[in-house]
This record gives sequence, structure tokens and C-alpha cells, in this order.
Amino acid sequence: MQVQRAAAIGCGDEPTFILAQRRTRMDPLLLGGVAGVLVGLSMGLTGAGGGVLAVPALTMVLGLDLHQAVPLGLLAIGSAALLGSLDGLRHGLVRYRAALFMAAIGVLTASLGTRLAHRLPTDAVMLLFCLVLIVIAVRQWSQGMTPIASDIADAALFKPCRLAPDNWRFCWTPRCFMHFGAIGASAGLLTGLLGVGGGFVIVPFMRRYCELGMQGVVATSLAVIALVSLFSVGQALHAGIVVPPAGWLFIGACALGMAAGRLMAAQFRARTLQLGFAALAAGVALALGARSLTHLLA
Repeated sequence: MQVQRAAAIGCGDEPTFILAQRRTRMDPLLLGGVAGVLVGLSMGLTGAGGGVLAVPALTMVLGLDLHQAVPLGLLAIGSAALLGSLDGLRHGLVRYRAALFMAAIGVLTASLGTRLAHRLPTDAVMLLFCLVLIVIAVRQWSQGMTPIASDIADAALFKPCRLAPDNWRFCWTPRCFMHFGAIGASAGLLTGLLGVGGGFVIVPFMRRYCELGMQGVVATSLAVIALVSLFSVGQALHAGIVVPPAGWLFIGACALGMAAGRLMAAQFRARTLQLGFAALAAGVALALGARSLTHLLA
């Protein structure tokens, strides 16, 4: 009798539990696509720094653990940065010697950061991630509330990494080597530890210590992010990290969202984008911090 009932159900509509199973399998794909588009939009609207939202999206929306989310987030960030740096190379904006030097240092410290991330408790790393998000949010908010200095006024300040007047290349003094090395080391360590790409470190410090306009700084930063991020992803894949289908969808959707964000960015004031991103980063930090504290205190 039960067999006949099951057969009768199979002849008509599918059983409810089968439909529920299919929805369960589809939900991660749908969530991965939506999360990828939103992260991509933030990257396109606010620059590569928007990639710091990739790991929180993968952990909070898709439910991945930190060790799965970091390489996926870096793959999405690194792919987007690679496209941006290739465009910068085409326009002659990338300072490739500086980018290669910072990336070489960053690759070494990224490996150290990865080892450190595996030794620390996951919730402790997530709380550190929240702290980084709050720092970014505060900096973006303060920049959005104050006038932005022009490249001309900024270039008038003395900086240790200056351009030679005859060929407009960096004068590689010991101080310049030291500053570029410190920038690359910091960005690489945070890339391996938190999977954040490091753009929020590279851009402000290059602006502070290098005699280079904003377009050149951003293009060079993207080259460093691409090299360090993709190297870290290669290490993770070699170690056996498997990318789930929802992760690949997240990466593709992130690229589409970034392209859409770049098209939409011209329609918004820079101040509006900075303040909006600051509020979003602060909200994500609070939600992620509450979740991590709950796990630690449980």
C-alpha cells in the first residue's frame, strides 16, 4: 500500500521532501550569486578596498568557515585586481618595479600570515577582522567628511620615494626601499591572515610616502594585490582547499557586480560613496563581531 502511494505521488507532483531538498541545494547557489554581486558592486563603486567585504559575505551568507572563505575571497579580489592592473599597464600607470618589489616582500609575509591564521582560534581571527573593518570605516568616514587634497598640493610635500625629473621613475634610495618593503610586508601579512587583499594599506601609505598621483597609486596597488592574492590562492589550492560550486558562482557574480559598479560610480559623489561604504563596513563589523563573541562566550 505504501509502495502504491509512493508510485502514485511520483506520477503527479514531486513529493514535498524532494522539492525541499532541491531548494536546499539551490539556496547556496542563489545566495552565492547575490553576495557576489553585492561585493562586486562595492568594489566597483568604492575601489579595490571594497573587497574587504568578501570574507564576511562568504562566512555570514554562505556559512563557510574562515579557512574556506579566505582563499575564495582572495580569488575574487585577485581576479578583479588583475583586470584593473592590466588596464593600468595598458595606460602606463603601473609602476611595475615598485609593484614587483612590494609583491615579492608581500608573498613572503602572506605565507607567514597564512600559518598564523591556522594557529589562532577562528573566532579570534574574526574579531581581528572586525577591528580592521572598523579602522577602515573610521578612515573612510573621516575622509568623506573632510576635503580631499589635490594631487598637485599633495605632490608639494616632501616624500622619501621621489620621481627622477629626467625619466619620471622612482629614485631607489635606501629610504625608498625601506618604505616600499614595509608597505609590501604589511599588505602581505594581512592578505595571508585575513584575506583582505591589502589595498586599504597600500593606497594610503603610497600616497603618504611616494611622489605619485592617485591614478598611478591605485594602478600599482592593484598590481600588488593581484600578485600577492593569486599567489596565496595557489598555495591554498595546492594544500587541498576545494572551491564549492557556490564559490565559483560568487567569484563570477563578483566580477559582474564590479563591472556594473564601475559603470555606476560616475553617477555618485565620491563623498557619498565613502560615507556609504563606511556605514556598510561598520555594520558588517558589528554583526561579525557579535557572532564571533557569541561563539567565544558559548
